[in-house]
Amino acid sequence: MLWVGIGLSIIGVALLIISIVLIKPLLKLSGVFGSLQKTTDELPTTVNTLTSQTTEAIGTGVETLNQVNVQIKELSPVFRIVGDIGRATNKLSSSVVHQVEERDETQPNGKLAAKDFKGFYGLIALVYLLFKSKK
Repeated sequence: MLWVGIGLSIIGVALLIISIVLIKPLLKLSGVFGSLQKTTDELPTTVNTLTSQTTEAIGTGVETLNQVNVQIKELSPVFRIVGDIGRATNKLSSSVVHQVEERDETQPNGKLAAKDFKGFYGLIALVYLLFKSKK
């Protein structure tokens, strides 16, 4: 029975020494848990702030895209007109090239006779007279 008492005393002293040694790390651990509690207490407000800022940024982006879409819809007819003008110019220039090539094929040695320009000279004279009469 005596040995049991001595064994229990040794175990008690060992547990006392272990608890004394562990007091400082346990106090530091409680400080860490305290700062963790403060951080987690602030977390919902931080998440709400971040979510609201993200929502505002996305809303601003959507408004900007809507404005761009409206402006593109307003400019769409202008782009169509420019495209139509480009196609008409292309068609006109290709017909002029076709006429020139056809004339080159029909004229011998590439020389043009004066009779071919009678209508053109008449048109120039008419335009000249119209401008002169306005002055």
